[in-house]
Amino acid sequence: MSFYQEHVVPHLVNLAMRDRELVPYRERVLAGAEGRVLEIGIGAGANLKSYPPRVKEILALEPSAKLISMARRAAGESSHRIAAVNFLEASAETIPLETGTVDTVVMTWTLCSIPDAPQALREMRRVLKPGGQLLFVEHGQSPDASVRKWQDRVTPIWKRIAGGCHLNRPISGLLEQAGFHITHLTTGYMKHGPKPMTFLYEGIASPD
Repeated sequence: MSFYQEHVVPHLVNLAMRDRELVPYRERVLAGAEGRVLEIGIGAGANLKSYPPRVKEILALEPSAKLISMARRAAGESSHRIAAVNFLEASAETIPLETGTVDTVVMTWTLCSIPDAPQALREMRRVLKPGGQLLFVEHGQSPDASVRKWQDRVTPIWKRIAGGCHLNRPISGLLEQAGFHITHLTTGYMKHGPKPMTFLYEGIASPD
């Protein structure tokens, strides 16, 4: 049996079930959000119900009109907790906001699928206010050589079936190269799932 048959196919089948496992990660990351928040890749709005009341506005950036439509419905269900949700149909590489106008940037399992990740991170840094913060949880490159080997092998196939997702991006290095200082970082594998797909980086970064 190939790696694809043994690991990739079951992983795709179990994505909906495994989403419950992601909730604690979302809640920890979003607990630090405050003020004017820019969420990169709002998707269908899975994070909206987890934002704390001190968030005054969410700028929900998403390049897919279909996902924005889904997120609007999720925002309606969460409107009692959030003052305003405004949608930006745009890419992370060209964020349509003025420099230094955002208190918090949020990324949850998004950086893997952005075509030009370094440019997107530079844009996030640009729009953050001095003293602002980037809150993130991302999967990426494992520190274990044997796992990295599989990440490199599987990523070309995985990108085609998983919306451009890269399994092997070095998250910490990308953040630092874009001018962020990582102030808190936790890494490790999720409890369930194949290791090439479940090594996570969770933390906080600020503009240098």
